[in-house]
Amino acid sequence: MSHPEMLPQINIGQTIRDYRLQRGMSQGDIEKRTGLLRCYLSRVENGDTIPSLDTLSKIAGAMEIALSQFFSESGHSNGAKGLPQLSDDEVRFLSQVRRYATNLNDSDRKLVLAMVKKMAANSGK
Repeated sequence: MSHPEMLPQINIGQTIRDYRLQRGMSQGDIEKRTGLLRCYLSRVENGDTIPSLDTLSKIAGAMEIALSQFFSESGHSNGAKGLPQLSDDEVRFLSQVRRYATNLNDSDRKLVLAMVKKMAANSGK
């Protein structure tokens, strides 16, 4: 069960397409640099397939951008207004939290969220 109110909605396929077009690259260019088939890249860009973090990392490398740029608001509008710029490590951490959070019941999810808020509040001191 997904809770969209907990995480901003990012259209990763559209974001990838936006960056690819900004760089004047074709899906064929990405295919040559990553080995990912053009038909797969098309399914990702059209939102039919959600790529793994490893695959996103390959695509980012092919475009010579940081993986975290796929999750930032700079450069294009992806509906995630007000998000801070995230480092690659932070993106990986959030991806892991999201993957494990799907297995939690509501009570445990609230407990984890409370713990994270407490850690964030303490880190600023």
